[in-house]
Amino acid sequence: MPMIAYSEVSAFTSTPGQGNRAGVVLDAAGLSESEMRELAAFLGAPETVFVTRMSVTHTGRSAVQVRYFTPTQEVEFCGHATLALGLMLAQAGHWRGGALELETLAGRVPLQLLSEAGVPHQVWMRQQQHEIRPVPTRLRVELAEALGIDARMIHRGLPLAAASTGLWSVFVPLLDPVILDALEPDLERIALLSGALDVGSVYAYAPMGVNRFAARDFAPALGIPEDPVTGSAGGALMALLAHGGRLPVRAGRACGVIYQGHALGTPGEVEVEVEMRGDAVVAVHVGGCAVLEREGVWKREGS
Repeated sequence: MPMIAYSEVSAFTSTPGQGNRAGVVLDAAGLSESEMRELAAFLGAPETVFVTRMSVTHTGRSAVQVRYFTPTQEVEFCGHATLALGLMLAQAGHWRGGALELETLAGRVPLQLLSEAGVPHQVWMRQQQHEIRPVPTRLRVELAEALGIDARMIHRGLPLAAASTGLWSVFVPLLDPVILDALEPDLERIALLSGALDVGSVYAYAPMGVNRFAARDFAPALGIPEDPVTGSAGGALMALLAHGGRLPVRAGRACGVIYQGHALGTPGEVEVEVEMRGDAVVAVHVGGCAVLEREGVWKREGS
C-alpha cells in the first residue's frame, strides 16, 4: 500500500474554509503508529482520524475502530474529527444511516446520520460519560493571567471546573463575548497550567443567551495553540452547565449551541443535547454539519 488516500474536511460548518479542519484516513489498517504521526504532521490539521478496522458486530451494528492524532501526539478522542469521519463514511458508501459505533481509546461512540433529500446533512455523536473535577480556587487568578485578563473578568455565576466527555478541559467562564474576543493568551503558561491540572486545554466561554455561548479553546499542551471549533469540549461544557442548573431543561433534555472560531476567522457552530434525570447527566449528544475541502494521497516513506 504505497499511497495512502486522505481527505481534509471542515467540521461544524457547511461552508468551505470555516469551522475546524480535520484529516480523515479511511484505510489506515496497514499504517504503523509512527506513520500515523507522520501523516498527521504532514496534514497539519488540529486532528486527523485514522480508521484501523471496519467490522460488523454480532448484533448487526457496524463498528469502526479509530485513532486520533494531533500534529504532535495521539489523543483519546476528538469531536470535530469524529464528525468529519461520519461525513466521509457516508459519502464513501460505508455508512447509509444505520447503527454505527466508533471504537476509540476513550470508549465506544455511537453515531447518528441525518440526511436531507437523501444527502448527508448532519452527524451526531453520543459522547462518553460526563465527568467533573473541581479546580482549586487559588488557580483562578493564574488562569485569568494566563488568558491575559484580570480575575474580575471571570463570571462568578457560571462554573469554573475541569470536565470531560472523552477529553479533559478546564472551563473558564468570562463575563461577555467582548472579553473573550480580546483575549491575548500566554500559551506557554497555559501549557504549564494544563499539565498541572491534567487537562488537554483551557476553554474560555461567555454567555450569549440562555442556552447560547461563545467560546475559545487553547490547547498548546496538545500541540494546538488554539483549536478553531471543539466538539468534545462543547459537549463537556453543556453537560457541566446542565448539571449545575445553568441550562433550561424541558422533558428531560437541555439543548444549546456554542459559537467558536470567530477569533480565527473560521466560525463554526456546535449543537449539543444533554439528557437529564433529575440533576444527573445521563447522556451527551453533539452534532453539526461538515463539508469536504479536498482529497489527496500521501506517499509512505521508502515506498
